Amino acid sequence: MIKRLLIIVVIILLIVIFLPFMKNVILKDSLNELSSGYVEKSVSDLKTANIVTAVVVTFRGLDTLGEVTVLFIATAGVGLLLKRKKGEKSKKSDKRPASEILQTGASFLFPLTILFGVYIFLHGHLTPGGGFQGGVIIASAFLLLLLSNINFQFNHTVLHWVESLSGAFYVLLGLLGLILLGSFLNPKFLPLGTLGTLFSAGAVPLIYSFIGLKVGSELSNILDSMRGAEE
Repeated sequence: MIKRLLIIVVIILLIVIFLPFMKNVILKDSLNELSSGYVEKSVSDLKTANIVTAVVVTFRGLDTLGEVTVLFIATAGVGLLLKRKKGEKSKKSDKRPASEILQTGASFLFPLTILFGVYIFLHGHLTPGGGFQGGVIIASAFLLLLLSNINFQFNHTVLHWVESLSGAFYVLLGLLGLILLGSFLNPKFLPLGTLGTLFSAGAVPLIYSFIGLKVGSELSNILDSMRGAEE
């Protein structure tokens, strides 16, 4: 009874909080000045077919850098909290091996999933998607391996190098834009190419590639830590 009462009270409070915002919503049939500038400059100045990419990677590149930093801190926190003590061993004998169907399916789907993730962040400036989405798909491919093979172990050396180098090169590209053109993550220090082609939008495909690799490696680290694998 008390639990139901608390739920009702919480729902009423949420209605009271959000109702004024809902009443003040004004539907517009045209973009404001800032949004119009984003749309026009994404196509004319950056040759980016996906406007969301231009906003995320260039116009608010510092925010994206902050998001990647938050993900790194979350990864470090999960690894610290779930780190095993010295001498403590994982009880793999308690785990039941996956079925042959799952193992075969995972072996078949793993390279295809990796390829799809790479495709998403390489084409993030052309179609919906990008570094974060591609990185999540890459991490899901490794999750599939973890589910299908209880003996699978990450190569932590490779994983840490990919994470570190992708983050370093991402910041380096941002600094190149700042030094050469006066704004952080300005992709126009590379040729913009032709709108709608793969080699277009300057350094945007490179930026999204490094974001995708960093996100994928960090999420894979989180999955490995949650599984309880030894360092």
